[in-house]
Amino acid sequence: MLGELFYWVFNMSLIASAMGALVLLLRRIKRVPRRVSVFLWAIPFIRMCVPVGLNSPYSLMTLISRLTTKTVTVYEPSADLAFSYTNVVMAANSYFPITYKVNILGGVFGTAGVVWAVVSAGVVIALAILYFGTKREISDARPAGENVYYSDKVQSPAVYGVFRPKIVLPATYENMDVEYVLQHERTHIRRKDNLWRLLGFLAAAVHWFNPLSWVFLKCFLSDLELACDEAAISGYTEEERKEYARTLLGCARGKNMFVSAFGGAKTRTRIENVISYKKMTWFSAAGFAALVIAIAFVLLTNAG
Repeated sequence: MLGELFYWVFNMSLIASAMGALVLLLRRIKRVPRRVSVFLWAIPFIRMCVPVGLNSPYSLMTLISRLTTKTVTVYEPSADLAFSYTNVVMAANSYFPITYKVNILGGVFGTAGVVWAVVSAGVVIALAILYFGTKREISDARPAGENVYYSDKVQSPAVYGVFRPKIVLPATYENMDVEYVLQHERTHIRRKDNLWRLLGFLAAAVHWFNPLSWVFLKCFLSDLELACDEAAISGYTEEERKEYARTLLGCARGKNMFVSAFGGAKTRTRIENVISYKKMTWFSAAGFAALVIAIAFVLLTNAG
């Protein structure tokens, strides 16, 4: 059972690697704002987590299938509509249950499945321990009103918690002007960024054996922070954006992977992104939305 499950997880990981590599290339296009390109990370995430996809002749997998991969139809309600797995490994003769082309592969995938399950469970448990340890760290934070707390145990402003998030500031900030910091953290809460961070970590835990899953996670978290900056400053004047950038310089420490921190990404990159920020028109927003949807359709569908 674990061997068969790992066979499909391994397939999903290979496909997600290819799609994530394309996202890495697309995010290098400087004209595309981070608040747009961050949505592209849903593509490798879905490929990592959802084994079944809609068949389409316009899928990138249709082109790839001419060289490798096999489409395994699992549900076909009509002649024009079908759902399938994409089999990249192509080591099986049949799939429900899986029978391998070479008998030894059954043992290989069976052993690999046990190792995969044990390590995945270990990674999830380790993440849970670190997460609850992080929450305990700020359990004695002092309330300051409007979901804001001060703590002697944190070094940088951040949003803690997933379902009931709260903003925790270092105790040294009590007599400081924290307008820009709070704007940023409240934007994190509004965008539910801690939830997306958690889902990203869980996907990486399932695909721990694939080094690219950790590369994608790191880039996703960076884009999440840059996208939050862009959303936070969307209503600011040029002078206010400069002041926001100056505030970043004083918060570039005390990073924690389980919280959305004001200083939680490369400071130089964030400052450059804030200074060069350009407000989107309705026309450009619609164009970018159409572009993301088109890219998602091409990369998320299977060969038709």
